[in-house]
Amino acid sequence: MLDVRLFQMQTFLPMPYEDALAPRLKLAHEKLQNGSGIGGDFTGWVHLPRDYDKEEFARIKAAAARIQGNSKALVVIGIGGSYLGARGVIECLCSPNYNLKKKNTPNIYFVGNGLSSDSMQEVMDLLGDDDFTVNVISKSGTTTEPAVAFRFFRKLLEEKYGREGARERIIATTDKSKGALKSLADAEGWETFVVPDDIGGRYSVLTAVGLLPIAVAGVDIDELMGGAADMMKVCEQPGYDCPSWQYAAIRYELYRAGRSIELLGCYDPAFRFMAEWWKQLFGESEGKDDKGLYPASVEFTADLHSMGQYIQQGRRLMFETIVRLGPSNCQLTVPMDEANGDGLNFLAGKTMDYIRDRAMEGTLLAHTEGGVPNVIVETDGKSARDLGQLIYFFEYGCGLSGYLIDVNPFDQPGVEAYKQNMFALLGKPGYEDRKAELEAKLQK
Repeated sequence: MLDVRLFQMQTFLPMPYEDALAPRLKLAHEKLQNGSGIGGDFTGWVHLPRDYDKEEFARIKAAAARIQGNSKALVVIGIGGSYLGARGVIECLCSPNYNLKKKNTPNIYFVGNGLSSDSMQEVMDLLGDDDFTVNVISKSGTTTEPAVAFRFFRKLLEEKYGREGARERIIATTDKSKGALKSLADAEGWETFVVPDDIGGRYSVLTAVGLLPIAVAGVDIDELMGGAADMMKVCEQPGYDCPSWQYAAIRYELYRAGRSIELLGCYDPAFRFMAEWWKQLFGESEGKDDKGLYPASVEFTADLHSMGQYIQQGRRLMFETIVRLGPSNCQLTVPMDEANGDGLNFLAGKTMDYIRDRAMEGTLLAHTEGGVPNVIVETDGKSARDLGQLIYFFEYGCGLSGYLIDVNPFDQPGVEAYKQNMFALLGKPGYEDRKAELEAKLQK
């Protein structure tokens, strides 16, 4: 089971805090468990690993098998929570070079998460003449970035297969009963999966939003959900035996002590998009009312040769949360070199994992001695079940953390500001007055 600890705790949190903070954590825990806190309508993820729709789960696996059988590529169209979790799991478990590997599963391309013409065209070029399927993910169907991308790829499908043929290759993951995408899917006869009403996008990776692409990549989603269920059972019991309680408590106390940045790090490049998912999870959940830790991420050891200087000797604004995954799937051993021109024969016969772990421990000591607290989050291994535990651990810790700082962890009102300005500047009907106002400001 996953483990959490603050290295050299007495150095950074010298005063006992567990007993004093426990009543507030228990209250936050009860709000999550019974949905009684602010934003409680969006706590469906809390019991999802137990209460998920088993019939839909079976349909997800059937759809994934069908795509594996008739397509060389799956195009996933979505932004934010509609793609980050799926991409994070796929890259972590299957490789960041997933599309380059020889395999029996389709390539997976993530689009609709930006507004780059070059990026869009590149994916179309990469598809070439390959058979492909599109999974468009949007609660409403009107979010600009994925909606624009869907227009391009729907057109591509219909040109390649005709409207009837395209119908069998479009899957919409959207609202259960309403919205532009749901209406279009019903009218066209596309297969649909549900974005649950009570689960927000950044908490949705264990719903059809994330599970379909993950299953297409060949990941065992029963094991992924099983790991989340393992952690859910642990988190149901109030107290510091719950890793999410420990994590929420430590980060809250460090925040109170003046640490304003949490830096998530991992010594496995495959973790990069899991860190991107984590940044959205905590950034959207905590960052409001002039509160919240700023979530940032680094990839070690690469960033030790760039950001390492600032972390070691820059302003003491941050603490690090280091995810230690289990052993690598393959074990490479450093070869002997008779000339020993690089002076590294002392490493001959050592595994890369051994060297990585010593680098990790050396960095841990250096950074803590340099005044940077380090929280260690350690998994048993690097399997689908381990990752399911990790996902639920972070989600539950995030919910607790939001309630500890008295914000709604399940809304994101600030995200709308840029959208309103963008709509006005693009000339969306109904925004004429705002358009003129904004254009005048841009001229100043």
